[in-house]
Amino acid sequence: MLTAFDRRLIAATQAGLPLVARPYDAVGAALGVSGAVVRERLEGMLREGLVRRIGAVPNHYRLGYTANGMTVWDVDDARVDELGEKVGALGFVSHCYRRPRALPQWPYNLFAMVHGHNRPEVERQALQIHALLAEACRGADILYSSRILKKTGLRLPGTE
Repeated sequence: MLTAFDRRLIAATQAGLPLVARPYDAVGAALGVSGAVVRERLEGMLREGLVRRIGAVPNHYRLGYTANGMTVWDVDDARVDELGEKVGALGFVSHCYRRPRALPQWPYNLFAMVHGHNRPEVERQALQIHALLAEACRGADILYSSRILKKTGLRLPGTE
């Protein structure tokens, strides 16, 4: 169960931590507590499963990675979990997940997002994934981003 402080903490952090040298101290100052209290409560929320993760998300566009391709794969269902773990562990894959097929139009069940400086780089990365999938792969495609969409996490009602 969320406490009143939990709700205030979520409201203060749901759009991201402040970009300062000591972000927990800055959040704490805004809430009238120490940075240590902020860190301890966030750790507790992680342990309790109220928060899944706290992480930094680099802006890959500003880093020069402007070719973004969602590689989609038709992988043998008996091996998709095992191979998905291996694909997700590749350094150039930012996220990887399994999804149900939508037959007959959409045979793909494994998705892996890759980022490159250009499309040929993304295509080389896709070839590496294909080699890893080997005979378990029955088909593939690359869906390129055509525009940037802002991603946000869950927003609690009344905390926007």
